[in-house]
Amino acid sequence: MFDYNAPLRDMQFILNELAGLEAIGKLPGCEEASPDLVAAILEEAGKFAAGVLAPINRQGDEQGCRLEDGRVIAPDGWQEAYTRFSESGWIGLSLPTEFGGQGLPKLVSTPVWEMWFSTNMAFTMLPQLNVGQAEALLIAATEEQKQTWLHKVVSGEWASTMNLTEPQAGSDLAATRSRAEPQADGSYKLFGQKIFISYGEHELTPNIVHLVLARLPDSPAGVKGLSLFIVPKYLVAADGSLGERNDVRCISIEHKMGIHGSPTCTLSYGDHGGAFGCLVGGANRGLETMFIMMNEARFGVGVQGAGLAERAYQFALAYARDRVQGRDAVTGEAGKPIIHHPDVKRMLLGMRARVMAMRALLYTAAGWFDFAHHGPDAAVADKYRRYVDLLMPVAKGWCTEIGNDVCDEAIQVFGGMGFVEETGIAQFFRDARIITIYEGTTGIQANDLIGRKILREGGATLTELIADMRASAGQLAEDGELASIGLDLAAQAETLEQTLAWVLANGKARMADVYAGAVPFLYLLGTVCGSWQLARAAQAARRRIAAGEGDAQYHNSLVELARFYMATVGPQAAAHAATVCGAGDALTRFDEAAF
Repeated sequence: MFDYNAPLRDMQFILNELAGLEAIGKLPGCEEASPDLVAAILEEAGKFAAGVLAPINRQGDEQGCRLEDGRVIAPDGWQEAYTRFSESGWIGLSLPTEFGGQGLPKLVSTPVWEMWFSTNMAFTMLPQLNVGQAEALLIAATEEQKQTWLHKVVSGEWASTMNLTEPQAGSDLAATRSRAEPQADGSYKLFGQKIFISYGEHELTPNIVHLVLARLPDSPAGVKGLSLFIVPKYLVAADGSLGERNDVRCISIEHKMGIHGSPTCTLSYGDHGGAFGCLVGGANRGLETMFIMMNEARFGVGVQGAGLAERAYQFALAYARDRVQGRDAVTGEAGKPIIHHPDVKRMLLGMRARVMAMRALLYTAAGWFDFAHHGPDAAVADKYRRYVDLLMPVAKGWCTEIGNDVCDEAIQVFGGMGFVEETGIAQFFRDARIITIYEGTTGIQANDLIGRKILREGGATLTELIADMRASAGQLAEDGELASIGLDLAAQAETLEQTLAWVLANGKARMADVYAGAVPFLYLLGTVCGSWQLARAAQAARRRIAAGEGDAQYHNSLVELARFYMATVGPQAAAHAATVCGAGDALTRFDEAAF
């Protein structure tokens, strides 16, 4: 096992130099986010991650969860960790002070959640659900509902879940069968079964607040007929006290490849007369409300990708510095750690570059979110809102795919010992494998990017984003030390623009071909966004070096990291573009009967 070291220097560099922390701290409602306070929060979060969450991660993986007489038993250490987590106020970091949160910007909470996911993803999935549910209730719930539920959810006193999937309705929510029957008192009784419900049952909190998609008796078919309901594990009296057990029970938990410490439950509603529920938002408008929680979850899963990749990189780096094996391929010298082997160094540097690219993109997107929600300039707020909407599939899809790749490569650095569970590195790969699947697979994210985000608006927002990339490339070209990085970024932006033009030109007449290349297009956009962010990092680092500020060695390393990304990851943009434009015809022509 290797200790976790919170990457505070990288985090703070991105916050201050790329994501606009200083400017966000001046926005209305964000004034508390001073650099000193943010630095203190990150330091304390790093200590909690390393001292509380990391030590129980392995035992959570080994022990897993078990179901006994309808009760889900969590791994050892989970209860103490959750009590400390909630009592410390971490859940409400970015939630409104009105309901017990701290009201800090999303940009501040994002690196904190990255540390949680790095050190114990299975555990952190529990409080993450509270944040997503709180966001949904803040927008859609009545004032009475907010007063009943939100204080407990924000504090973490009660846990939260999201109930979408059913046995016959995986990603196709139009096939949802769970039903809600209106009652004379204005409440509803729910009947049905939900699967893949993270933390759907446990005893870490005295109550669990389920958000459940179901159909009213007169609802239209398809997703337009879905409504959203609050269904608590225990009924809540008018004074806030808990009453009898609701008619919802866990009938099984999944035996999974990873995230063993997180119980994935099958919940049955209404086996004994119907589960009490109350409608959130308007009738038949459940999906749009649930998407608030889902988008929060999707961004969070992108952060999981960066967090798991960072931890896997730290494991691989520590092992490579320690492990002595073979002879140096260049000098023939023996007795040196494997980090001196060019191929191992290549893998490590590639891992670090991709982690930094993901982190910079996610933090920058979090900053855009804050500008969109708090900025007084309506035009600027609208621009960043559109940027967040456009890149949400990339934040989820590309960052999780890259996170998987980094965790996989970390095993390769370990060699044969990476295949042995005792070294611990395999857990991160097993845990990471789910992140490209849940909250919408990479294919679903890519279809959303092409259909809802690009074709629907004729590529307008992406064209605007490409213009920003070109502006950055032009600035880099003016600095002789960074000119090559600027040229690489400009070339990738041109490739992206040409591929966008092909998608727009063929989006109607050759729709099957376009969607056949949807995932490669998502990879293309993610790759170029990563280049853009690392190019911006190199530019900011050069400014620091020129001003004689900070650690010159560190800042120089960021410039070289950008060069390495441009040389190794950047060229993949052209390959992705070629696949988008050329592979669709071959795919659609292939006879399915020939498989």
